[in-house]
Amino acid sequence: MFAYASRTRPALSAPRLLTVVSRPDAVPPPLLMLLGMVSTQVGAAVAKQLFGSTGPGGTTTLRLGLGALVLLVMVRPALRLTRRALGLVVAFGVAMAVMNLTFYAALSRVPLGVAVTVGFAGPLLVSLVGSRRWTDVAWAVLAGTGVLLLAGLGGVPADPLGLLLCGLTAVGWAGYVLLGKAMSGHVDGSRGLALGMAVGALCVLPFGVLTDGAGLLDPRILVLGLGVALLSSVLPYSAELAALRRMPARVFAVLLSLEPAVAALVGALLLHELLAWSQVAGIGCVVGAALGATLARREDS
Repeated sequence: MFAYASRTRPALSAPRLLTVVSRPDAVPPPLLMLLGMVSTQVGAAVAKQLFGSTGPGGTTTLRLGLGALVLLVMVRPALRLTRRALGLVVAFGVAMAVMNLTFYAALSRVPLGVAVTVGFAGPLLVSLVGSRRWTDVAWAVLAGTGVLLLAGLGGVPADPLGLLLCGLTAVGWAGYVLLGKAMSGHVDGSRGLALGMAVGALCVLPFGVLTDGAGLLDPRILVLGLGVALLSSVLPYSAELAALRRMPARVFAVLLSLEPAVAALVGALLLHELLAWSQVAGIGCVVGAALGATLARREDS
């Protein structure tokens, strides 16, 4: 674990990532998006190395708990909320807890690229459901084909429980997106995110305590957990929000579609998770479906 930490230290102290936090407007928006995606997936790779000490439940608790603490200090959100806003914040936090807990549990069984791609397919398919355009049906079929290839259709066996957890991640991710959009109409983004993450941390806390409650207080584990929280939550959220303010939403969506490909690349480089050609094709199908749906909608508008 110490060897891995030393190998990823440059990612934690990279000047460009520090610039994202201190002066995000000095970085071009596309580069901000790329740095945010790389930061998220490097954080997931670091988290995977923590599983031997804290398990997925403990790692999720550290990520959400420490991430919420950092955001609450940064944002200092007012706690007075309407009943409607409070309900949305709680629901958003529960969705965040489900998404993160099942994602880390899936990571203990399947490669990073597979877990991210299947999870990413959740909100993508939700966005295509109910569309009356035949092109969106085609993109949904392409995304579904990609998921099937990752599930073993291409001849590469996949862990059944791992795939089930990936499916739950997709459900949680879809809920996270839908509830986040609903919540933004009642609570501003940074405030809602900080409060929602605090709710999510409380939801996963029992899983962390049951896994290794005392181990979560180990200084070395806390430092690595803080690194995961910063890489997977604080830095990418800051980068994406700053980028979204300075680029059209369609361009933002196009760049975000590359997330599964970035995850597969980070998994190969940092975790040595080399995927079979059928799995690479599955990731390509999901990325292609996301890009195609986004570009087609821009042409229609």
